Formats: sequence, structure tokens, C-alpha cells
Amino acid sequence: MNTKIEQKNAETWSIEGELILNCNCTVFCPCVVSLGAHPPTEGYCQAWLGVRIDKGKSGLTFLSGLNVAMLLDIPGKMERGNWTTALWIDDRATDEQFEKLEKIFTGASRGTTGLFKMLVGKYLGAERAPISFVTEGQKRTLSVGKYIQGSVEPITGSREGEEVSVVNTQYWMGPEVVVAKASQGRVRAFGHVWNFEGRSAEICNIKWVGP
Repeated sequence: MNTKIEQKNAETWSIEGELILNCNCTVFCPCVVSLGAHPPTEGYCQAWLGVRIDKGKSGLTFLSGLNVAMLLDIPGKMERGNWTTALWIDDRATDEQFEKLEKIFTGASRGTTGLFKMLVGKYLGAERAPISFVTEGQKRTLSVGKYIQGSVEPITGSREGEEVSVVNTQYWMGPEVVVAKASQGRVRAFGHVWNFEGRSAEICNIKWVGP
């Protein structure tokens, strides 16, 4: 399809909420600062993430109150692509909400998440699942059916009550990322069996838009 036609027909969407991510990096993920130009600490990236949508809309479809989870398997530097991804969408979503969220999280709706369309080489599909995203104090816990069980907490800094964070970045998720660590990070899905307890984690307020 002609690019100009695609742009004209593209649906306006927006998502605000919070994202948590846990990966196999042994220290805080270098991709946040290098924007994917520096290799992950292990030479490859394996990660899970969860998104709590506090406020969201795609066209005339409201997305507020839903949760989404994702698996990412990246063979080297993030900027080089060839990613493998999979999606889980809140089982409370209507068919219409499911369709809109899958388009957003695969990059088909362009905008903030449009990089997925360019960087993902293998998409394993989207499934419905019961997804809970719970915040207790500073701890965030994600549960995705029998597939993902994860908990992350900010690391402690020298000033009590103040999060350690990286600010004013050009990171695609958001300009400010809280440095965290996973107290739990188990994945059992699509042939992937991971445990990233004690590894790098991120907490990020998101304001994504498209197209």
C-alpha cells in the first residue's frame, strides 16, 4: 500500500501508564543509555515486560484499565534487529480491544511502538491470558497466567526515599527510567525457560502515541 495512503488511514492512538521490564543483563541494561548501540551485558537480550494501561484509546476504542505483557529475545545489539517477540493481552479485553492492542504492540499502528515493525524478525503471536499488575509500596508484581511470574523493585540510593533513575534520555520507552532489580523473573513460554531473579530491571512511566 502507498505510504501516503497508510498515513492518511492510520488511526490515532495513545497509551499512558507504567511499564516494568526484567532482562538477563547482570547490571542495569546498557540499552537505556546507548539506545541499543551497546551490546547487552551477556551479548544477547532476553526479557519480559508488563504494561499497565491507566489511560488509553485507539480510534474510538477505549483501552484504559487493561494490561499487556511481552516476551523479547534479541540475539545481539538491539539496534541490529532480528528480535523474536510474543504478546499476551488481558483476557478482559473485548475482541476489538484485543485487535487494537495487538496492532499497537507489534508496531502496525506506528508511532512510539513502530520500531517493533522494523526490528522484529519473528513474531510468535498474541494470546489472551489473565494478567495482573500489582503495586505494593515500591514493589511491582506481574503475573501472566502460567507464563510469567515477575516482581521488580527500585534499587536503593544514598538519599532515603529517592529512586535511582536515568533521566533526560531518548530511550523509546520513556525519557526517565527507574533503575530496579528483579526479586522474581520466571518465564515458561514458547519453548523459553528463563529465570532472571536478581538481574536488571526497569520501571518507566509511559506516554506513547501514534501514528
